[in-house]
Amino acid sequence: MTNITKTAPFRAEHVGSFLRPERLHAKRKDFKDGKIDYSELRAVENEEIERIVEKQIELGLDVVTDGEFRRTWFHLDFMEHLNGFEGYVPEAGYSFNGGVETEKYNVRNIGKISFNKNHPHIQDFIELNELVDGRAVVKQTIPSPNQFFNAGIQNIDIYPDIEEYANDIIQAYQDAFQAFYDAGARYIQLDDVYIAGLCAPEVPFSDGAHDREFLIDLALRVANGALENKPEDLIVTTHLCRGNYRSTHAFEGSYDRIAPTFLAKENVDGFFLEYDDERSGDFKALAEIPKDGPRVILGLITSKTGELEDRSEIINRIKEASQYVPFEQLCLSPQCGFASTHHGNELTEQEQWDKIAYVIDIAREVWGE
Repeated sequence: MTNITKTAPFRAEHVGSFLRPERLHAKRKDFKDGKIDYSELRAVENEEIERIVEKQIELGLDVVTDGEFRRTWFHLDFMEHLNGFEGYVPEAGYSFNGGVETEKYNVRNIGKISFNKNHPHIQDFIELNELVDGRAVVKQTIPSPNQFFNAGIQNIDIYPDIEEYANDIIQAYQDAFQAFYDAGARYIQLDDVYIAGLCAPEVPFSDGAHDREFLIDLALRVANGALENKPEDLIVTTHLCRGNYRSTHAFEGSYDRIAPTFLAKENVDGFFLEYDDERSGDFKALAEIPKDGPRVILGLITSKTGELEDRSEIINRIKEASQYVPFEQLCLSPQCGFASTHHGNELTEQEQWDKIAYVIDIAREVWGE
C-alpha cells in the first residue's frame, strides 16, 4: 500500500455512506421485530459489506468504507455508545427542506462523558480492515465532536457549564482517535452538520442561549482540542454537511461565516465541502484555507439525484476553485454520502455506482492520477 500520509485525501474521494440493499432493510426489520437474532443480522451485514467493498475496489477507488451498513444514522449510532449518552425517541424529528420531518430518534446526555473502550465501531473497523486486507485505504467515518452541541443533547443538571461539557467531549474524542489508531485506523473522517449550520441565515439546532460567534469559536476549540494529541500519521478530515435525508437538505448558506475561523484554523488534513448546487454559495470562502495546508475535496457531484452532471461544467468549476486554492490542493467527490441515514437518497444503486465511477474518471482526467 502507498504511504497514506502522502496520498490521503485522494483525488477521487467519497463521503462514505452507500444505499442499503433491500435485503439488509428486511433483515434489520426482522431483527427489530424479534424474528431473528443479532448473529443472523450480523451475518447479512457482513455479506453486504463484503459486496460493496469489492465494488469500490473494482471501480478503482483508493479509499473504501463499509458504507455505514451497520448504522441507522451517520451520527447517532456512534454518539449513543459513548459513556454518558443514550438513544431515545423524542417528540419530533429534525426539520428538513420542503416540510420533511425525519424519523424520530436522537441522543441525550445522562451522565458524565467518556469514551467507551468497548465501543462497537472499534470492532466494526477491525473486521472491515481485515476484509480489505491492504488492497485500499480504509476510511473510518464518525460524527464530529461538534454534533454533541445540538440543542437538547447537553443535560444542564449534569453539565451546567458548557465549557466543562466541551472539555469532556474533547477528552472522549482524543481517546476515540487513539482507540481507532490502535485498532489499525489511519484515516478518519469527521462528519459535521453542526458547524455547517452555523453558516445558515438562521442557526438550526440551537436554543438561542449563545450567539453565533461564540458557537463558531467553541466549535473550533472543540475540534482542535479533540485533534490535539492524535498520532502524527493519523489522517483526519472534516466533511461540512448541510443535511442529507432522503434527498432533502436541512438548511442553506455559503461557508463565508465560518471561513476565517474554521476553514482557516481547524487542524485537519482535508475539508470535504458541499458545492453541488446554489445553496452552497461561491468559492470565495476557500481563500481562507492555508496554502499548502489541508486538501479541499470539492463536492461538485450531487448524491441526491441519479442524473450525471455535465462533465465540462464540473471541470470548469474545479478550475474556478483553483483561483482560491492551489490546483494541487484540490480533489473531487460527491457532496455527501448516498445514505446518511438508513433510508437513503432517491436514486438507484446503479446510479450511485455510476456517480462514483464518474468522480474517478473526471479526477483522472483533471489530475492525471
